[in-house]
Amino acid sequence: MKNSILILILFCLQISFAQETKIISGFVTGEGKKIQAANVHLIGSNHKTVTDSLGYYSLENIAVGNYTIQISHTGFQTLKKKIEVTKDSIQTFDFEMTDNQNQLNEVVVSGTLKAVKRLESAVPVEVYSPVFFKKNPTASIYEALQNINGVRPQLNCGVCNTGDIHINGLEGPYTLVLIDGMPIVSSLSTVYGLSGIPNSLVERIEIVKGPASSLYGSEAVGGLINIITKNPTNAPVFSADYFTTTYFESNLDLGMKFKAGKKAISLLGVNYFNYDQVIDKDKDNFTDVTLSERISVFNKWSFQRENNRLFTIAARGMYEDRWGGDVRWEKKYRGGDEIYGESIYTKRGELIGSYQLPFEEKLMLSFSGNVHYQDSRYGTTSYIANQKIGFLQLTWDKKIGRNDFLAGIANRYSYYDDNTTATKEAESTWLPGIFVQDEITLSPKSQVLLGMRYDYNSIHGSIYTPRVAYRWKKNENTIFRLNAGTGFRVVNLFTEDHAALTGSRDVIIKSNLKPEQSLNANLNYIQKINFTNGTFVGIETTAFYTRFSNKIISDYATDPNKIIYDNINGYAISQGISTNVDVNFPSGLKMILGATFLDNKNVENGISKRPYLTEDFTATWSISYKIESLNLLLDYTGNVYSPMELPLLSELDPRSPKSPWFSIQNIQFTYFGWKNCEFYGGIKNLLNFTPKQNNPFLISRTNDPFDKNVQYDSAGKVLATPENPYGLTFDTTYVYGQNQTIRGFFGLRYTLK
Repeated sequence: MKNSILILILFCLQISFAQETKIISGFVTGEGKKIQAANVHLIGSNHKTVTDSLGYYSLENIAVGNYTIQISHTGFQTLKKKIEVTKDSIQTFDFEMTDNQNQLNEVVVSGTLKAVKRLESAVPVEVYSPVFFKKNPTASIYEALQNINGVRPQLNCGVCNTGDIHINGLEGPYTLVLIDGMPIVSSLSTVYGLSGIPNSLVERIEIVKGPASSLYGSEAVGGLINIITKNPTNAPVFSADYFTTTYFESNLDLGMKFKAGKKAISLLGVNYFNYDQVIDKDKDNFTDVTLSERISVFNKWSFQRENNRLFTIAARGMYEDRWGGDVRWEKKYRGGDEIYGESIYTKRGELIGSYQLPFEEKLMLSFSGNVHYQDSRYGTTSYIANQKIGFLQLTWDKKIGRNDFLAGIANRYSYYDDNTTATKEAESTWLPGIFVQDEITLSPKSQVLLGMRYDYNSIHGSIYTPRVAYRWKKNENTIFRLNAGTGFRVVNLFTEDHAALTGSRDVIIKSNLKPEQSLNANLNYIQKINFTNGTFVGIETTAFYTRFSNKIISDYATDPNKIIYDNINGYAISQGISTNVDVNFPSGLKMILGATFLDNKNVENGISKRPYLTEDFTATWSISYKIESLNLLLDYTGNVYSPMELPLLSELDPRSPKSPWFSIQNIQFTYFGWKNCEFYGGIKNLLNFTPKQNNPFLISRTNDPFDKNVQYDSAGKVLATPENPYGLTFDTTYVYGQNQTIRGFFGLRYTLK
C-alpha cells in the first residue's frame, strides 16, 4: 500500500512538472532602435503579443520545451528563431530585426564618389551583395553578372570564349570596370580583369547605368561596374569556397585575415580555377568550352591611423593559360597551320590604394597601376600585347551650408603596344583632368547636383563632360531622380574587339578615328510598399536615353574576310525602360524580378539599323525560399533574352540570321545546418539550351580553319564550290551565348568569423 501511494505521488509530481509553465520576455530592436508594436508569436501555439513603446514583450504560461518564435513588423524582414524554454522561471530572449529596405539603403560611393545611402544619392546606383551571387555560384565575376537586369556577359569568340559586359545593350568597351573605385580594369583587360577576383573577398558590386565621364573620365560612356572588396578589419578570419561541376570544372576561393603588428590588418585571397576536359557535344571537332587554368592572388592591407584617417593598399597578380580549338590540338601545334587552336597566355599585375592626407580638410589621394601582358596565337596569327596604365587622383570633400562640394584633379597614363600591323609604334597617352561637383540641398525633400569635368587628351585635345542631377523625395516611400550628362571614349580597337585578332578576318580602318561622344538622360522612380503582414515590395523603374556621335561601328557584311571600322556617318541611339521589383514575404519567400525593354539603333544616311548582338528585351529573376525547420535554402535563378541580329558570311549561309528566344535557368539547394558550413548543389542550364540548336553549325568551316580550300573570284568574293557549297570562310564570330549543356554542381563553403 505504501508503495502504491509513493508511485501515485511521483506520478502526480511528474504531471505537475510536465505542465509547469514559464515566462519569456525581452526586447526587439532594429537599426539601433527599440521597435514598438512588433508582432511576437510562438509558431504552433496561441501565444501571441506585441511589443510596447520600449520594444519590450512578455509571454506567459509557456510550457517547457523547444519552440520557433516569429517576430514581424512593417518595414522589417520577418524574423524566425529557435528557442528553448527551460526550468528557469523567467527567461530573456532579445532580438535584432533587419531593415527590410536594406537593399535600398545600402551605402554607395560610385554615383558621386562620396559615401551616401543609396536612397539619398542623386545618381541611381544598383547594389549587389555576395548573397545575391551565391544564388548561382560561378567561377568569375564576369559570369556572375548574368542575373543582373540590363547587364549581359557577351561571348565574342566561339573558340577561345573571350567576351565583354553589355549594359543596356551597349557593347563592352562602353563599360568602365573599377576595383575599389580605381579604373584598374579597362580595354585589353576587361574580361581578364573580371576573371580571378576571389568572390569571397567581394563586399558588394555597384552598377551605374549611363555615362559617368564627368567623374570617371574616358570609357564610362555606357555605365560602370565598381567592385568593392572587403575591408580587412571586418572580413572573416578564414573563408573557403570550393565547387565543381559535372563538366569537371573546379573553382577554389580562399580568404585569410591576419594582423601585421598593432596597426595593420591584412586580407589575403587566392582563387584557383581549372578546367581541362576536351568536350565536343555539338560534334564539330572543336572544343565546346575553352580549357583554362587560372590562379589569382589578392592581398589588401588596412592601416590604423590617428583620427580614423583612411589608408588601404592592395595588390593582385594573375596568370592564366587557356585554349580552345580542334580537339586534337596540343601545345606543340601552337602558332602553326597543321591543327587549329587559339592559345592565350595572360600575365597581369595590379596595385591600388587610398591615403587620406593628414590635414583637417578631407583630402584623399588615390592611386592605381596595372601591367598586362598577353601572348596569344589565333591559328597562325600571333598577337603579343603589352599594356600599362597608371592613375593618380586627389579629391577634396567639403560641406559648406547647403552645398556639398567635391573637387579633384587626376592624371592617367596609358601605354599600349602590340605586334599587329595596325600598331606601327607603341602608343603612350596622357589624360590629365580636373573635375568639380556641387550637391545642393534645396529643401529637406529635394537636392540638385551639378558637375563638370575637363580632360586633355595628348592625342585628341580638350574634352568637356558636364552633368546635372535632381532628386525629389515625395515622402519616405516615393523618390524621383532625373540625371543628364555627357560622356566620351577614346578608342583602341585592338584592345577591345576580339574578332579583330582571331586571324579569320583582316582589319580595315577607313579613316583616323575620332573620340566617341554621348549625350545621356534618365528618369528614375522608386516606390516602397510595406504591408501590415510584414510583406515588403520595392519597385525601381528607369527610363533612359543616350545619343552617340562619332560612334565607331564595325562592318562585317561588306566583305566576309574583313572587318571595316569607321566613325558612323550619322548618330546612334540607345533608349529604353528598365524595372526591378524586390518582394519579401514573411514566410521566407523572396523574389528579385527585373525586365528591360531596349531600342538600340545606328542611324546612317537616314537609314536605321539595329547593331549586331543587341536584344529588344531581357528579363532576370532570382527566387529564394528559406525553410528554417530543415535548415534549407532554395534558389531559382534565370534570364531570358529576345532575338538578336547575328553576323552571317554570305547570302547562302545556312545559319539563322537571328538568335532565338533563349533562357538560361538554374536551381540550387543550400544546407546551412552545420556551424560555419554551407553545403550547396544544384543544376545549371535546366532547359539544356545551347546556340547550336536549330543551326547546322556555329563555327563555319571547322574542317578548313586555315582556308586552304577556299576559292575566290577576281573581286575577292568567296566562290561557292562543291567542297564549299555555302561560300564561307572559317569564322568564329557567330556566337551569342554559352555553349555548355545542362550540368550539375556541388560545393562547400566554410567561414570562420
